[in-house]
Amino acid sequence: MKFNIAYPESGTQKTFEIDDDKAVQRIVDKRIAQEFEGELLGDKYEGYVFRITGGSDKQGFPMKQGVLVNSRVKLLLERGVTGYQAWRGRVGERNRKSVRGCIVGSDISVLNLVIVKKGKEEIEGVTDKQQPRMLGPKRASHIKKLFDLSSEDDVRKFVIRRDVKGHSKAPKIQRLVTPVTRQRRRRRLAAIKARRVAAKDAREAYYTQITRRAQ
Repeated sequence: MKFNIAYPESGTQKTFEIDDDKAVQRIVDKRIAQEFEGELLGDKYEGYVFRITGGSDKQGFPMKQGVLVNSRVKLLLERGVTGYQAWRGRVGERNRKSVRGCIVGSDISVLNLVIVKKGKEEIEGVTDKQQPRMLGPKRASHIKKLFDLSSEDDVRKFVIRRDVKGHSKAPKIQRLVTPVTRQRRRRRLAAIKARRVAAKDAREAYYTQITRRAQ
């Protein structure tokens, strides 16, 4: 069985193949989101704690959370969920698709694991190196949260840039509030208020004229 081990703190992941049948049998009947000790996979992973996040069988059918079986079933799924890609089908359409249950079986081909607690020894290619983030956040509020900025700080100075073929690239900041956007908002609100006042004056003038004619 293959194990795809990811380490969120360093942003790395690597696939390892374990041929020990006894080690594989120890994690059979465990479920998605369940944590287990790394010693179950071998002495190499002593001190580690892994969490199961998913997997697939030999035919490529993915495991789905909430399906409490260790075999393959057919479910009526909507687009965009596990087992039914968002680009397939039409809007609102449901289709019957084959998925695997969330319980690990002996016929699972690849199992996805996340390191919850690091052990004593380093795992080659996973915990012994750092994989920097290639892309940074685009939304202004997310950039403020990443760098702990206040409302007075200029978000445009903290955008993560990267060098591509000799020149620097940066994402376009989404939901950026600048003096220009504030001015446009004030102008838009003032126009709405002016239309409301003009409508009120026109209504009063109309009823005044109707009252005069009735006299």
